[in-house]
Amino acid sequence: MQKKRSRIQIINQQKVLDAATDIFAKYGFRGGTIDQIAEMAGMSKPNLLYYFKTKKEIYLAVLEQTLNKWLQCLQDWQVTGTPEETISNYIDTKLEFSRNHAAGSRVFANEIMEGAPILKTLLGEDLKRLVDEDTKVIKGWVKNGDIRPIDPIHLIFMIWAVTQHYADFETQIETLTGKTLQDEDFYKQAKKTVKQIILGGVLKES
Repeated sequence: MQKKRSRIQIINQQKVLDAATDIFAKYGFRGGTIDQIAEMAGMSKPNLLYYFKTKKEIYLAVLEQTLNKWLQCLQDWQVTGTPEETISNYIDTKLEFSRNHAAGSRVFANEIMEGAPILKTLLGEDLKRLVDEDTKVIKGWVKNGDIRPIDPIHLIFMIWAVTQHYADFETQIETLTGKTLQDEDFYKQAKKTVKQIILGGVLKES
């Protein structure tokens, strides 16, 4: 049976994960070091190793934390209302994720681009299950005539691609516009534009 963690242990473990997320986002799993993570977390290397024994253990915890947040976005898809409300809320949630967890998104993207050596099993289980459930919801909308006859999986891929772009290519966006999603006006305009384009292609004309 796992020991219950104290409040200070929970805080310190999260400090390590936050620091590791930034380090892995910047240098990748191979380039990032435990020394760098410890320094960014503001703790000694021996103290860090009390919470996590290896770099791979830290990396896996970072990926699982990010994946769990990502899966929650998909889970929320199933508890909202009309197609317009559901898709709109999902876009909001995904852009908010890109705004607040940009480094985590980049770590996740790098893992996927490398063939998901660590995450492959989890992707084939939890993520696939939720995506399968969400595609059924979209197929139901199509069957009922609530939306245009679109392919559900490509709609989901399209939303992922557009919303995650703002996190995974944040440097490019900032270079071109001088702004990121941290800029409130830019963030609102991004949400408005993404919704206009995606909803415009999905919803039937009234």
